[in-house]
Order: sequence, then structure tokens, then C-alpha cells
Amino acid sequence: MLDLWYSEKWSEDTKFSIKIKEHLYSEQTPFQKIDFFISNEYGRFFTLDGFIMITEKDEFFYHEMITHVPMCTNLNIKKVLVIGGGDGGTVRELTRYSSIEKIDMVEIDERVVRLSQKYLPFTADKLSDSRVTLIFDDGLKFVKNCKNEKYDLIIVDSTDPISVGEGLFTQKFYEDCYRILKTDGILVNQHESPYHENYAKEMKKAHDKIKDIFPISKVYQFHQPTYASGHWLFGFASKKYDPVIDCDTISWNKLGIKTRYYNTDIQKACFALPNYVKKRLGY
Repeated sequence: MLDLWYSEKWSEDTKFSIKIKEHLYSEQTPFQKIDFFISNEYGRFFTLDGFIMITEKDEFFYHEMITHVPMCTNLNIKKVLVIGGGDGGTVRELTRYSSIEKIDMVEIDERVVRLSQKYLPFTADKLSDSRVTLIFDDGLKFVKNCKNEKYDLIIVDSTDPISVGEGLFTQKFYEDCYRILKTDGILVNQHESPYHENYAKEMKKAHDKIKDIFPISKVYQFHQPTYASGHWLFGFASKKYDPVIDCDTISWNKLGIKTRYYNTDIQKACFALPNYVKKRLGY
């Protein structure tokens, strides 16, 4: 019997490995290499260019934290733009709010979406919601060319700043996001890890760019076991709302949304960062 392992390099001296039960599918698209696996420990998972995007066991950590933190900050959000997020998990969490009227999801690689719908129904099952519009385009170009739409919330659910995700970490991209947000709009972005040096550099660069554009710019943390080091961050930027001061935890709890990771205690606590992260960010 073959002993098959998937391994991902986290740094020059660190690897993370998962024992593979089955390699379900592999495809090289014009943008990236997509693979789907089954493992005993983490269930189904998929990778892009050799990096884990989600696993069945811990995807809810990521998708709940990228979604419910901004939603609790402003429960009047009606129109949302998701950039990336082809696995559908972020959209799934957004569709749990009946108050949201429109969700535009811009994904550069249609194959990620279609294959996720086939192999990852636990994240992709809400992409067919009537409020969701799928747009297969470069997110960088989409926000640049967006003239009339004004969004309450933009969620940048991107890969790392390499290959197709690189443009989603640029100054111009963040400026365009600011422009197409309403006067009380919120931006949340995948913000890398503070731990391994190669990730921490990108974290710092992203934060420095965003804080020069938005009057409110913060970073919050969560645990993601299958991402490098397990310590991961999101960026929160807003034209008006502070996610700790302005969050409406009482009203959010009244919605009765059942979550497995997020709660309103975490809403405030996740913005309390360790000293080494604060130092790195220049707090």
C-alpha cells in the first residue's frame, strides 16, 4: 500500500504535511494549478499552485472570521463585493444575512468555482443564491473599471501575493476599493501571517498601504491550523466604523446565526494583538 503525503513548505526549514487518502483531481488552468484531495484527518481539501486554500475540517475558521467581523460592525450592509473566494465559503456566510440584497463575486479563474461546486459542496452550495452574481474577471481590473457601483462592504478573499493574487496587494488596488465604497464602507482583506518572515513582510507591506488610505485601519487575528504557523490575520479598514467601538453585538446575537468559530466575544478580542505583531506593524 502506498503511503502518500501532501507537503507544503512554510519556510526554508519548515514543512506541513497531510497524509493523503485519495488525489481526486488535478488541472492546470491558464492561471494556476488546481488540485483536490481527500484525507482522513482534514477531509476534502484543495490547493492552488501547491498551497492549501481550504480544508473541510477548518475552513469555517477562515470564512466566519472574514465575514462576521465586518457584518457585526455594520448590520445595515446591503451590497457586498467579494474578490476571489472561488471556493464559495465567504459567499456562503454572507447569504446567512437576509438583510444583504446583492453579492457580486469576482473570481479570475472560473475553473476554481466550477470545480469547487463539484468537489466542495460544503463551501460552494450557496453560489447559486439569487442574490449572488458571479463575475469571472481580474479583480484588479474590475475595481479599476467600476464607475457606478457603490458597495457597503468589500471582502478581498485572495491567495497570497504571488501569481494571480499579486495585484490584490497593491496601493492602486486599495485606492480603487476606497473609491467604490460608500461613505461608511468597509474593506476586509486576507492579510497573511505575522510569524514566518516571508509572510510577515507581505503583512507589513499591505498594512502600510491601507493605513495611508483609510481613516480607520486595524488588523485582527484568528487561528487557522492548516495555514503557515496557524497564526493568521485579516485587515479591517473603514471610512467610518471602528470594529470594536461600533460593533452591535446585542443585535448580532439576536439574529440567531449559528457559528462554530466566531462569536461576539471574539469580535472585540481578536483585535488585541501580541506584542511581536504590534511591533512588526508599527503600532
